[in-house]
Amino acid sequence: MEVKAIGTIHSPFQNASGVPIQPAFAEGAEGTVEVAPEYAEALADLAGFERIWLLYWFDRAAPFKARVKPYLDDQAHGLFATRAPARPNPIGLSCVKLLSVEGATLHVGGIDILDGTPLLDIKPYARRFDHFEVTRSGWIDATHKGITKSDDRFFGAPG
Repeated sequence: MEVKAIGTIHSPFQNASGVPIQPAFAEGAEGTVEVAPEYAEALADLAGFERIWLLYWFDRAAPFKARVKPYLDDQAHGLFATRAPARPNPIGLSCVKLLSVEGATLHVGGIDILDGTPLLDIKPYARRFDHFEVTRSGWIDATHKGITKSDDRFFGAPG
């Protein structure tokens, strides 16, 4: 298996602490996605989409942990029941607003990603395929913490 970066994500967030924990909490946060020149042609027709999925590499995340205490809870949960970045393959996924496309640069809003993060892929958000009405969201349904920003618990040295 070979995975390589196709660009770099730029945001106002230089440190893990204070980054919105999901795009839903990143209102007003804007950034750019610089796509490598050899992939610029692949951006054709993307401007017609309101949102896009960014897949990226958590290059500064702490190593894998099977159980983590997520931002929204004081209890530890199995990693795969959370969106914590301390994953076996540290792949991130964010659905951001596509504001504009200028050549190989995407201007995005609602960004919740650290500046300089390697971009792995871009996919369009399609309301026909990507929207599901659900009635349960596991342990998240029971949390009442109003946390919207991260701290540094999943970044840097293992902890």
